[in-house]
Amino acid sequence: MINKFVNELDIALKTLSYKKSGTDRDYPADRESNDVNLSESERKLSEALMRVNLAGEVAAQALYRGQAMVCKDPEIKEHLIHAGDEETDHLIWCKKRLDELDGKPSVLNPIWYAGSFAIGAIFGSLGEKTSLGFVEETEKQVVKHLQRHLDKISENDKETIEILKTMQEDEDLHAGQANESGAEELQSPTKKVMELTAKVMTSTSHYI
Repeated sequence: MINKFVNELDIALKTLSYKKSGTDRDYPADRESNDVNLSESERKLSEALMRVNLAGEVAAQALYRGQAMVCKDPEIKEHLIHAGDEETDHLIWCKKRLDELDGKPSVLNPIWYAGSFAIGAIFGSLGEKTSLGFVEETEKQVVKHLQRHLDKISENDKETIEILKTMQEDEDLHAGQANESGAEELQSPTKKVMELTAKVMTSTSHYI
């Protein structure tokens, strides 16, 4: 238990300092334009949206780690860890794009991590099928969330658009993989609570 705690603390610190390694996939954005086509209002909107997405990726890391920590099925645990590693790519991309836009991460990210880790551990302890169902529903909600951002963002910000589209494809894939692994659909009230929790996080991270 002590080793597990130390390991999870190390991963949490790496995540919150944006030092955690991903799968080394290429950065989706084309940096040749250097944002010369963005007005100040467009830049500020993209900055706010990427701060929100970065907060979401911090939370995603914690959710997967919390679920994996309590998972008893070795195969499903490996699936959760691998999906988390792919999500780390998103974390790296969001932070890099936020830096390019001269933005800063949400100061509340440590809170989102701690809360999400606890939620992941709770759902993970309810059984593998429920845990996978939670993954599937989370990813489905994230796909919709990213689409809302794609609908809002300026078409001039092609760099951010490419990042969001790549992330959206990955999230959709993760939802499908969870379903194929035996996910059990969550009850409607649980889905609503998840939506409300996500709304609190995204609306707050937009500004802070």
